[in-house]
Amino acid sequence: MLEFLYSVLAGIVQGITEWLPVSSTGHLILLDSIFSAMGFSMESDFINMFDVVIQFGSIMAIVVLYFHRLNPFAPSKSKTEKKETWSLWSKILVAAVPAGIIGILLDDTLESTVFAEPQRNYIVASALAVYGILFIIIERYNRNRRFRIDSPEQIDVKTALGVGAFQVLALIPGTSRSGSTIIGSSLLSVSRTAAAEFSFFLAIPVMLGASVLKIAKFVLSSGESIAEAFTGTELMVLGVGTLISFLVSLVAVKFLVGFVRKHSFESFGWYRIVLGAVILGYLFLR
Repeated sequence: MLEFLYSVLAGIVQGITEWLPVSSTGHLILLDSIFSAMGFSMESDFINMFDVVIQFGSIMAIVVLYFHRLNPFAPSKSKTEKKETWSLWSKILVAAVPAGIIGILLDDTLESTVFAEPQRNYIVASALAVYGILFIIIERYNRNRRFRIDSPEQIDVKTALGVGAFQVLALIPGTSRSGSTIIGSSLLSVSRTAAAEFSFFLAIPVMLGASVLKIAKFVLSSGESIAEAFTGTELMVLGVGTLISFLVSLVAVKFLVGFVRKHSFESFGWYRIVLGAVILGYLFLR
């Protein structure tokens, strides 16, 4: 029952926090720590892989919600619209390159340093607070600013590469992938709505690649075939977490798009600061 509860809660946390600029990885790490204190015990290699792979459910939510917009083969699209869709995909792939290269090269190093206990939780808490401060500063700077780009389709290759460079910062737990890309987009004169949507689209190749990499490493480290590498319990935890992540993401994405049309990201900044301070206080006092 503890494994089932963990998979459900992890799916909910992932589905909500992946798209909000509050760090899904940071929240999942905190959830892992809470369950470990409750006696929850699964192999650390599986948990590290699980925290990444359930993002696949979130990816599928984006595919479902934006299927027509991202589908260059849609019969209802004109030749010009199909060309624009291919152009959008080319810029999404360009933006995915920096994190893809750095992530592959530094994956083992990051796992043995910033993702290792006991410093991991301190890094998550600090990153939550620091990025929260950045969000508040940038949002106040943008308050009366006119943005050059109002939709993902208007993003050029140079801007896409710049957003991709900011996404590399998300390799540090607690920073937030969507938070990094949204901050980068804002600094590059991309409006909030366009920044949020481009962040959604960019998640597809980046998170899919990360999921495939983590599964491959997990299977290879087990020395078994992919069918034998997972226990029945692990498959249940992974399947339930991914499904819940998909369902919750459908709601979270719609909420964020509606929210940013009327509000700034400043409230997320304050949330990050408070959560980071609470975690740091707990770590120092325990």
